[in-house]
Amino acid sequence: MELKETRDLLNSFAKYVIQQSRSNLTKGKKNVSKKLYNSLDYDLQFNPNGFVLKFIMEEYGAYQDQGVSGTKKKYNTPFKYTNKRPPSKVFDKWTVRKGIAPRESGKFTKRKSLNFIIAKSIFEQGIKPSLFFTKPFKARFKTLPKELVSTFVNDFEKQL
Repeated sequence: MELKETRDLLNSFAKYVIQQSRSNLTKGKKNVSKKLYNSLDYDLQFNPNGFVLKFIMEEYGAYQDQGVSGTKKKYNTPFKYTNKRPPSKVFDKWTVRKGIAPRESGKFTKRKSLNFIIAKSIFEQGIKPSLFFTKPFKARFKTLPKELVSTFVNDFEKQL
């Protein structure tokens, strides 16, 4: 396989994965701030020994994709909450964007209290895996030519 063909194939692969991941975020209603959506990108570099293809996203994208086990509800994921809750202040802008303003006997609940309740719920129930990135990656990876896959697997194993 020529270098240009390989480059074109890998660029096509990466663009497809990014496009489908963005689509999954939107369909899964995980695109409130668009921060994760806009951070999705890739970096493809060639060197004398082969190539390096890196996918880039906000750090919390891994938690959205793989999920996080809570203290009461478990998921098949490497991430879990043990003794530290997510900070409640991170939900402040999210609740405003989502328009969440519950009432208690006719009065609006204070946002600080609401954020605390959401943080506690996530701590206990965790974050369900969305696989917004994993599904398109695996699906497209299966379509790659076998010689490219073996090179990719060999390079990946060397990195470990």
